Amino acid sequence: MNDSYPSRQAATPELLPRHDPVAYRQWEPGAPLSAAQVEQFDRDGYLVIENVFSEDEVAALQSETGRLLADPAGLDEETIITEPAAQEIRSIFAIHRQSKVIERLSSDERLAGVARYLLDDEVYIHQSRLNYKPGFQGKEFYWHSDFETWHTEDGMPRMRALSMSVLLAENTPHNGPLMLIPGSHRVFVSCVGRTPSDHYKMSLKRQEFGVPDADTLAELAHKHGIEAPVGKPGTVIVFDCNTMHGSNGNITPFPRANAFLVYNAVSNHIEAPFAAEAPRPDFIAERDFSPVRIQAGSLAEMAA
Repeated sequence: MNDSYPSRQAATPELLPRHDPVAYRQWEPGAPLSAAQVEQFDRDGYLVIENVFSEDEVAALQSETGRLLADPAGLDEETIITEPAAQEIRSIFAIHRQSKVIERLSSDERLAGVARYLLDDEVYIHQSRLNYKPGFQGKEFYWHSDFETWHTEDGMPRMRALSMSVLLAENTPHNGPLMLIPGSHRVFVSCVGRTPSDHYKMSLKRQEFGVPDADTLAELAHKHGIEAPVGKPGTVIVFDCNTMHGSNGNITPFPRANAFLVYNAVSNHIEAPFAAEAPRPDFIAERDFSPVRIQAGSLAEMAA
């Protein structure tokens, strides 16, 4: 299989050109985004959309989040990732498979419809998770490009995927919000070091392979700057699969919680890993490529 984005194979990192579009479809009347929003996503590699969900819908999502965190025994144990040095929950994976409310969220036209438009294809959920950064104990997520991992370890061929982070608690400048390097999606940063066996078992707590080198990160940050969008619950941050991002630890008493949904084009479904001995489990990299059945209507009605 031809590898357009080789990584974890050479002794030194490289900056490689992107061979794929960002916004696969140009704006046209009737689009779910404005022309300015499509242009910003294409230029910066991310987009912040405020007030996507009503107060009632946010309350329903928060209630479901609280239920999931309060009763982890009712979840698939393998999907629960705790903090590196504590038992606080860091992430719950395959959340759309374990919660009817999140399943409905993942198929909502305000999310899946936007993804389908930007990727100009039917989409499926490549990965879903609840990211929870508890007060005082929430550790950082180091800088990375999601695509580098999805390509090397999951077998995602091209850059035709995007992520949506649905804010379920207020993200402030202080509680470890998402940070992005705008414009970084235009280059692919290859990483050094061969992927260890069962790498996911440690990388979901603390990633050490597939991490960009400090010199390249500094170059990108000096060239493009770093932005840390914040917002109230109900805000959605959309970002390209190759946008460099990370977040600081949370040393405030205010937890951060986000529902994280990855939409991949059906035509770009994963195959064999490009730089790993075996593919990661299905709860991390979905292998049911059935298109999302996009739904309209209020999430609060479904959750009632």
